[in-house]
Amino acid sequence: MQTRMLNEGPLHHRNGRLTEVGYAYSLIKSYDRQRIKAPRYRVKEWDYYLVCSEHAGIAFTIADNGYMGMCSVSLLDFTEKAQHTQSFITWFPMGKLNLPASSAGGNSRIAGKNYELNFVTSGSKREIYGHIYDFKEKGTQLLFDLELKNPPQDSMVIVTPFRKKPHHFYYNQKINCLPAQGRVIFGQKDIYFSPATAFGVLDWGRGVWPYSNEWYWGSASGIVNGRAFGLNIGHGFGDTSNATENMLFYGGKASKLGQVSFEVPRVNGKLDYLAPWQVTDGDNRLNLRFEPILDRAAHINAVVLSSDQHQVFGRFTGTAILDDGMTLHIENLIGFLEKVKNRW
Repeated sequence: MQTRMLNEGPLHHRNGRLTEVGYAYSLIKSYDRQRIKAPRYRVKEWDYYLVCSEHAGIAFTIADNGYMGMCSVSLLDFTEKAQHTQSFITWFPMGKLNLPASSAGGNSRIAGKNYELNFVTSGSKREIYGHIYDFKEKGTQLLFDLELKNPPQDSMVIVTPFRKKPHHFYYNQKINCLPAQGRVIFGQKDIYFSPATAFGVLDWGRGVWPYSNEWYWGSASGIVNGRAFGLNIGHGFGDTSNATENMLFYGGKASKLGQVSFEVPRVNGKLDYLAPWQVTDGDNRLNLRFEPILDRAAHINAVVLSSDQHQVFGRFTGTAILDDGMTLHIENLIGFLEKVKNRW
């Protein structure tokens, strides 16, 4: 049973329990870090943006994960099937990054020797700008200045508890179909993004998580039949018995899905991230084949903390049925499916 949250108000009671769980189409619950009844080092907060065109993509993360802060930038080349990710880690920020309490406004910034990353949100636009002076190799600069339009539209919002852990939670918003424009300079190479062909997605997450966790997430944005189309799918994010985060977006309006299934393919008994994936749901509304292009694999092992990530970029082809019964035929829509396993 999918439970839709309809009431605005605080995310937490003053005793640290969630006021409501379920899904919404906007960020109707107010997040207040002071109401969380967990040690500061257990609170996880992040802002993640991905901007993609048919040929290239760039992803940015600013995260305050309690024990560990992180800035990460990934540059993706879908034509050459190449990628490079560079991450910078700080220890025990525990809220000092001052990430905004809402995705609707505010600044997120992280900087260090030879790098800086800024997210600035105001009104109808989101700005992403900064640099890494030694990207991939010493002396090679990565410079970026992007703007995402922020049109009025539905988004995926979910408040998820964790079983038998009353003070654990995940508050998450995913905004698809953000028209993107701007320029990325990588060494002697210029990469341009145009709002006619490039879209961004925001993953805004706040929560208290169990130490060990594994999840799957998938996202895509593009044009179908002349209108903006996006999908957000996932599982493994806590107790989703009240609501999943699975939604379709078409022309700014969301369609809610129930359980969606996708897993890493196996070839000859072994996981093969670059083999074709199948994406289906329990109500026969989603039937997609995903053809991988590249695997952005990253592994961090810091003794008691670790992260094993496979974010596989590729193209979706198949059908999706909206809430009103309209069937959309998807062809070669750029996006990704990922599997992440954390000890954090």
